[in-house]
Amino acid sequence: MPKFIVQGGKSLNGEVTVSGSKNAALPIICAALLAKGKTTLKNVPDIADIHSMIAIAESLGAVAEFSDHQLTLDTSNLKKMKIPDLHVNKMRASILVLGSLLPRFGEVKMAFPGGCVLGKRSVHAHTYALKEFGCKVIDDKKGLHIKATKLKGKKIILPELSVTATENAIMAAATADGESEIRLAANEPHIQDLCHFLKSMGAKISGIGTNEVKIKGVKTLKPTTYRITGDYLEAGTFAIAAVATKGDVNIKGINPDHLDSLWQKLDEIGAKFTLGKNSIHVHPSNGKKAVKILRTAVYPSFPTDLQAPFTVLLTQTRGVSKVFETLFEGRLNYLFELEKMGAHVEFLNPHQALIIGPTKLHGMPISSWDIRAGAAMVVAALIATGETEISNINYIDRGYEDLQGKLESLGAEIKRA
Repeated sequence: MPKFIVQGGKSLNGEVTVSGSKNAALPIICAALLAKGKTTLKNVPDIADIHSMIAIAESLGAVAEFSDHQLTLDTSNLKKMKIPDLHVNKMRASILVLGSLLPRFGEVKMAFPGGCVLGKRSVHAHTYALKEFGCKVIDDKKGLHIKATKLKGKKIILPELSVTATENAIMAAATADGESEIRLAANEPHIQDLCHFLKSMGAKISGIGTNEVKIKGVKTLKPTTYRITGDYLEAGTFAIAAVATKGDVNIKGINPDHLDSLWQKLDEIGAKFTLGKNSIHVHPSNGKKAVKILRTAVYPSFPTDLQAPFTVLLTQTRGVSKVFETLFEGRLNYLFELEKMGAHVEFLNPHQALIIGPTKLHGMPISSWDIRAGAAMVVAALIATGETEISNINYIDRGYEDLQGKLESLGAEIKRA
């Protein structure tokens, strides 16, 4: 298995452009299956999860061409079949095919989705929404088997603010018979991007960016050309890394409004930065102080996907910071790796911990627990003294395009072994 070898202690300096959003591209690729014909997507990140989703589309008969961050999908000859377990087992986002294939074929068979292990990630919100639209969920302990003769629009209240369940519900409603209203809908930027993509295909959607999305079903959707939004989570990761290394970095290709909760926390610790129209410039800063509490929650609150990188930054702040991960149990497991490096951590329960700083981190062999914890380990390695070896970087490759190359362009000493 490949590893990252990082020589720490160097500040990041320069300019970096973030890739297209993974979390937007995955549902949009699935949504492209709703229309017959050629759809072209631009600014698609070249990462493992995207290749897995393309493989799923190809297994169903789609013809894909992916080069230079442009993906063309010809869905003219899709066929109904069980989705191969090999691809489904690799990522949680494979469940997004439900919202596009049920309207097109009336039936989907697939294994339970895999991906990062982040506690008990149920499929209940997905099956609940689909049953509300008239689908029949057939009891199958080995996977998901769902049928629908005709989807019917309806007002539904999701049982939780689930991103992927919201996306599946929106896709299913786009061509359902009648009007739908999805309440308690998640409203992350990537969900908004999915909605704008569907509108470019001819869908009638209102309430985009709110927790109440209304969809008037149309008979058919047409192929389109669309540009994926920039990855605000990648931008946030680079901003945190720049602050942690006391660097001077200009991050381009994002909408800073998507990260208001991060900017508030960076301001609270005393970091210096300037927000542009489509960029964020992090300036060198010293003497950073702890935060009273870093609490994750659904958008627009602080994103769970930036909790781990930001917690690494908190090890370098003066005082005691409380970290409260409200969304996923088990997402603080990476703190055991930080403890190995010298961080002062006090676990309160599976969801909460105290970070006492500042502490020096020391390079040593550590492991990545999931995509975002992997990015956090890279940030830790950048500020540690000596050499850090990071294993399980396959997680990082799933979520970050060419992280090594981008960091090297900013002056980091990192190589793949």
